[in-house]
Amino acid sequence: MTAAGGHGDSVLTSSSPAPRLLDATNRPLAIGIVAVITLAAFEGIGTATAMPVIAAELGALGSYTWAFTGYIVASLLTMVIAGLHCDSHGPRWSITAGITAFAVGSLVAGFAWDLGVLIIGRALQGVGSGAVIVGVYVLIARAMPTELRPRAFALLSASWVVPSLVGPFIAGWLADAVSWRWVFWAIPVFVIAPAMLLLPRLRAHDGGSPAADRRPRIRAGVLTCLGLVLLQDGILRLDVIGALEAVGGLAVIMAACRPLFPEGTLRLSRGLGSTVAMRGILAAAFFTAELFVPLALVRERGVSTTVAGFTLSLAAIGWLLGSYTQGRLPEDRDRSAIARVGCTIVTLTILATCLVLLPGVPVWTTAVSWAIGAYGMGLTFPSISVQALRLSPEADQGRTSSALQVADSLLVVVVASLIGSIHALAVRAGTDGPGTYVILWCASACIALFAVVTARRMTPVQTITGAG
Repeated sequence: MTAAGGHGDSVLTSSSPAPRLLDATNRPLAIGIVAVITLAAFEGIGTATAMPVIAAELGALGSYTWAFTGYIVASLLTMVIAGLHCDSHGPRWSITAGITAFAVGSLVAGFAWDLGVLIIGRALQGVGSGAVIVGVYVLIARAMPTELRPRAFALLSASWVVPSLVGPFIAGWLADAVSWRWVFWAIPVFVIAPAMLLLPRLRAHDGGSPAADRRPRIRAGVLTCLGLVLLQDGILRLDVIGALEAVGGLAVIMAACRPLFPEGTLRLSRGLGSTVAMRGILAAAFFTAELFVPLALVRERGVSTTVAGFTLSLAAIGWLLGSYTQGRLPEDRDRSAIARVGCTIVTLTILATCLVLLPGVPVWTTAVSWAIGAYGMGLTFPSISVQALRLSPEADQGRTSSALQVADSLLVVVVASLIGSIHALAVRAGTDGPGTYVILWCASACIALFAVVTARRMTPVQTITGAG
């Protein structure tokens, strides 16, 4: 959900004689990247806002999470392939194909007449999103000087601000007054201009060398995606056969995913391994909790779709401020301490969200608390990316960018599937209510607390030794 600079050149430029992020060379690329990510953000926020209406119309409330996990599963495999291709040939093909797939998927999702077609459309969008985001990470690594990378990642966070502020209003109004289908149909029209600005300038960053382990990594990606599908499908069956299917899927994931990550990621070894793992752990905590915020507000507090979506809008401002804070730190500074602070903020925010289920607590308090949590995400997410690229050899930047996104997607799907089964069981039994959401959010908070502990291991061993 992927993905802070700030306002004006004072945020996006360095106070030292270092190169400017928006100089004549970088400006077209930066504008194109921001525009493409902004459109993806509009779609993501719009879908989250409109999903209660979509699920009700398509009769898919019990399978609520499929529209999100279908997107993520498809993006995961694409990220693996895109990372390999970017290291071998550069980011041009990845970004071009990704924009195309995202636009086509938006059209398909808009025409969906049942959940199956919606999932196909969302899967195509996931293919596009996975290819674009890996390509953009590699583009930043290749096109931007090292000292500008923190602010380049801050710029990605800034791309979410306008969509987060106005996206819920637009998506909520479309869903309530026109049709939720226009949340998807608008994307292909608006993606044309940024594509024309960005794509012609990517050829200058072609080049690379083929990875020796290309086939094993693709095979691992395919098997991991298969495991994710089995896990999600098995959990939603809510019976003994489904439980066996889910366990089998989880076993496939654990057996297959190791080649997708740097050495030591699964055992949380110090340095790059734990840094990549942190991306997935924190994403799973925050985005799984966020997944159920609009649904809880609509069903338990009786607010409109628009108001429920708007409660998440201030999160963009929080994320922007957090990312701005980390963007002022030197690129070569170890990021584990600021990551611990950010994860602690996220943990407390998720727990505080439970209070909105009390009738006497105003709904607007969720917007405030979620903005504070997003500040923690803004501190941590770009810091993880900066740390990971700093610890990676140049030849492996595509692989590392892919690993970051795969960790994000993989753990979000696994955790959303497991936690989503609690919601699905409650819906089937007719007992879904405030207590259900408290359980969901407390589970997410426990994962965020684990991220606080893991953040200490982002520091490489040689740094600790040198400090001693």
